[in-house]
Amino acid sequence: MSLLDIKQGSSPLVLGFPHTGTEVPADIALKLNDNGLKLSDTDWHIHTLYEDLAPDVTSVRTKIHRYVIDANRDPSGVSLYPGQNTTTLVPTTDFDGVAIWNNEPTPEDIEARRLAYHAPYHAALQAEIYRVKAIHGFAILYDCHSIRSDIPFLFEGILPDFNIGTNLGTTCAPSIEKAVVDICGAAEGYSSILNGRFKGGWTTRYYGQPEDGVHAIQMELAQSNYLATEAAPWDYDSAKAERLRNHLRTIVSTLIEWRP
Repeated sequence: MSLLDIKQGSSPLVLGFPHTGTEVPADIALKLNDNGLKLSDTDWHIHTLYEDLAPDVTSVRTKIHRYVIDANRDPSGVSLYPGQNTTTLVPTTDFDGVAIWNNEPTPEDIEARRLAYHAPYHAALQAEIYRVKAIHGFAILYDCHSIRSDIPFLFEGILPDFNIGTNLGTTCAPSIEKAVVDICGAAEGYSSILNGRFKGGWTTRYYGQPEDGVHAIQMELAQSNYLATEAAPWDYDSAKAERLRNHLRTIVSTLIEWRP
């Protein structure tokens, strides 16, 4: 069975889904403790939230859970947020700082997982970016994420609803950043921030090379806006989700129509 879900479209927009997977290989699951087996830090249902928002959109999704290896971390292990609490290439704790392993992975384990799961996801994502860039002369990567809105280990207070990341404006054209910021700012009943706690993960920073025609932007959504509750069983709330999807549809459609 494929560990990647790839859908090809003809527009310049590519959606990345590095954290929605819930599959854990059996030999790795045996090493997780009871807390780790909860898989609490999944970007629950995000691929469902973005499904069919617009035609001709490419998407690349890994089915592997981030506890196996985090596809949005630098494969060299360098921290995205030096000096702040965060999780690593293969996390040792959950987002609350609680251990997730009975037997923590060794450096050899991490390298094997990088080759087996991290590298194939990025090979597929890069191939799709290059494919649509060959059609249009440019590509836009929109990296799709969500997280609980209240995690004291990672950030103070309640997270805004829309968290836009462009690594301080370096990963995409200013007009792309402005378009997304304006849509989120105009979304009645929702809060938003640009380059706040989440400035764009490794995926956004690595692929975002606007001078070479590849633009990247990350969206981190507060899960309170589309889940029934931010706790197990992490049920999708269709009514909440549809209100949010109206704004996401505008974002996706705007990016499809954007031209340099």
